[in-house]
Amino acid sequence: MDTTELLKKVRKIEIKTRGLSNQIFAGEYHSAFKGKGMTFSEVREYQYGDPIKGIDWNVTARFNHPFVKIFEEEREMTVMLLVDVSASKMFGTHMQLKRDLITEVAAVLSFSAIANNDKIGVIFFSDQVERYIPPQKGKKHILRIIRDLIEFTPEHKGTNISEALRFYTNVIKKRSTGFILSDFIDQDFNTALKIANNKHDVIALRVFDRHEKSLPDVGLIQGLDAETGQKKWIDTSSKEVRNAYNNWWKKYTEELQTVFSKNGVDAIDLETGRDYVRSLITLFKHRS
Repeated sequence: MDTTELLKKVRKIEIKTRGLSNQIFAGEYHSAFKGKGMTFSEVREYQYGDPIKGIDWNVTARFNHPFVKIFEEEREMTVMLLVDVSASKMFGTHMQLKRDLITEVAAVLSFSAIANNDKIGVIFFSDQVERYIPPQKGKKHILRIIRDLIEFTPEHKGTNISEALRFYTNVIKKRSTGFILSDFIDQDFNTALKIANNKHDVIALRVFDRHEKSLPDVGLIQGLDAETGQKKWIDTSSKEVRNAYNNWWKKYTEELQTVFSKNGVDAIDLETGRDYVRSLITLFKHRS
């Protein structure tokens, strides 16, 4: 992709996602992610009904009149995007690839973060951590993230969510909010997820294509596993084959939901070619 085409794509995503962030998500995001705690703001004279434990005894003694401490929510926090860039993200049969959807959602979250004065960083991962962008603020930083989301080419094709979570836990020292954007076609990341969510606030955004959850009847096709390179002939005209695949998808989805629920991780599904706005708003409202 040449520079001119890349800049056009960055600008197009910026216009769409920043508009969504400003018009729709700003208030919901603020309510859903409340920062690290409370910080001291000022003192004022005691009023009837104020809790006694809030009295500032030093100021009260100095002025011989009761004063109370006022605290405000500490808004600034760090948001991390754990972005799956494995080969399976290049799949998509309806309007967009899974990678395209991940790019848009990541951009919306990025603009929502900086609109609330939060830092935003990114961990690109396949079966290993491919690139780490430390959390910062500002539009220039967001545009760099969008550019990398569009053009970054990973060195490896596989998926290892545990590796990404371990890196996240080790590199970000203070509590943060972490969004995992992936199709979660991986295994044995339960322990790493539990450890990460104990230290941080982890949220799972599962991205999938409609033909991944239901195998269509299109006759004999040759399937390709994008991550392993293995090819296999599949007779999709067989009802037995289609049912077996559909049952596998349903079972795996239920297993994922169990893992997320067991570890206290909020999770939503996002389907390519469908509007993700309502799903994100539902997530934000649930957390408010």
